[in-house]
Amino acid sequence: MKLSQKLTAEFIGTFWLVFGGCGSAIFAAGVPNVGIGLVGVSLAFGLTVLTMAYAVGHISGGHFNPAVSLGLWAGGRFGAKELVPYIAAQLIGALAAAGVLYLILSGGDTFVNFSGPGAFATNFYGKATYGINYGLSSAFITELILTMFFLFVILGTTDKNANGKFAGLAIGLALTLIHLISIPITNTSVNPARSTSQAIFVGGEAIGQLWLFWVAPIAGAILAGYIYKMMLKSR
Repeated sequence: MKLSQKLTAEFIGTFWLVFGGCGSAIFAAGVPNVGIGLVGVSLAFGLTVLTMAYAVGHISGGHFNPAVSLGLWAGGRFGAKELVPYIAAQLIGALAAAGVLYLILSGGDTFVNFSGPGAFATNFYGKATYGINYGLSSAFITELILTMFFLFVILGTTDKNANGKFAGLAIGLALTLIHLISIPITNTSVNPARSTSQAIFVGGEAIGQLWLFWVAPIAGAILAGYIYKMMLKSR
């Protein structure tokens, strides 16, 4: 595949992840009586990755996440020369999706402005948005560990010795589980592009806390890549 084709696939896949996952949190989670709640949002994020893994994964590898690209690089599955273009395409796709979400949201007759942690599906720490205040250290550990295990699932299910037909299903379910665990802690990032796109539109404290949602997921992903590569060498 040409690099332009791969980047287009990454743009589309990341757009769908942010539009579907964050869109479900913004529009459908809190609707009285018929809202989908946190379980529904978790499923929405998992379904976006599952569907795009099968739709365009054969073109680009289906990363849709800078941390995934870096983790695959650390695991020896992805070339360094394509890292920057992939991450750029993912960020542009996420920002485009956030822009469309903003246009839709601002067209509602109750829209005023963003306020408080978690607004516009932003990630956060140190705020009792869901009843308990989890501080910086809890957020960092959560994002690092969950991204690390997300990469273990990706690396394992796409290994040449694995049954690749079910990789997209396993990866989508893993992301669902990750959200079920961590929405109350950080609103779940494990994806710097997804975090950046929402924070830019909210600004303020969301931008101030954004560093964690780059550093922790990337650290976890790279750690997983090196550990998985080491395990393969020991076979």
